[in-house]
Amino acid sequence: MSKSFIEQVHYIRIPVKDLVQSAQWYRDILGLQLLTITEDPFAIIKVNEGPFLLILVPTEDDTFAHFTIDNVPAFSIGFTSPELFEFHTHLIENGVKVEDIKEDNGHTYFHFFDLNGNKLQVHW
Repeated sequence: MSKSFIEQVHYIRIPVKDLVQSAQWYRDILGLQLLTITEDPFAIIKVNEGPFLLILVPTEDDTFAHFTIDNVPAFSIGFTSPELFEFHTHLIENGVKVEDIKEDNGHTYFHFFDLNGNKLQVHW
């Protein structure tokens, strides 16, 4: 097949335990825009100017938006930040579980966890 019918990724759904608290965390700590909390319920979070959204979905299940490799959490959602070192400091100052900044072939990144234990990455 030579033609793709898919234009872009529109949203990713993330499981959370407390919808309101998690939506506020993504807004206040990550600086993303909380568009709405619906009656369904779920929260719609906008990532800057693009069309990309994060959808926070409440669940009581023990589940995450990451997977494991050899029983070690591996992120599935990666963000970019031109202010990587400042963002790392900001997360630490706000009590976020953050791993050390690493470099790999000119690629600088670190991992962090949201309130629900979802492992995320940011790089530049």
